[in-house]
Amino acid sequence: MKNKQPDKKITILGIGNTLFSDEGVGIHLLPLLEEALKEDENIEIIEGLTDGMKLLGPVEDAENLIIIDAINSGKEGGTIIKLEGDEIPTYFGIKMSIHQLGFQEVLLAAKMRERYPKQIVMYGMQPTSLQLGIGLTETNQSMLNELANVVLDQVKLWRSVL
Repeated sequence: MKNKQPDKKITILGIGNTLFSDEGVGIHLLPLLEEALKEDENIEIIEGLTDGMKLLGPVEDAENLIIIDAINSGKEGGTIIKLEGDEIPTYFGIKMSIHQLGFQEVLLAAKMRERYPKQIVMYGMQPTSLQLGIGLTETNQSMLNELANVVLDQVKLWRSVL
C-alpha cells in the first residue's frame, strides 16, 4: 500500500460486546482490518471491547481516530453508518449501544482535558439483533466486508490529505 503520508499515525478502535450478537461488530471487524493494514506501521488497532474509561489514554493519544461500534439509529439491520466530529455523541448524546455510556464519558473527558483527537470518525452498523449470542447475525455478517472497505477508504482519504 503506497501512502502519501504514511508517517501520520491513525488509531482504529473497535468497541463492542461479543456476547450480544451484533453489538460485537466493532470487535469482529478488527481481524479484517489487521490483515488489510498489516504493512502499515503507523496504524494502531485497539480492541476496546467494553473497557469504558480505560480507553481514555488511547483516545487522548490518538491524533486521528476511527471508532467502530454497533450504532443503533433505527435503520434496517446491517446498514452502515458514519458519524464525524460533532456528530459523534458525547456524554449527553444519544445512547447508541448497550455499553456506550462508558465510551461517551471517555469522549467527554478527552474534550474537557483538551486532548481530543484532531480527526475523529465513527463507523458502525445497525444491529439486527442485540440478543444474547456469540457471533454476528447473518445480515450483519454479510455486511462486514463492506464495513471494512468503508474504514479502509477512510484511512486512504486521511493518508492523502493529512
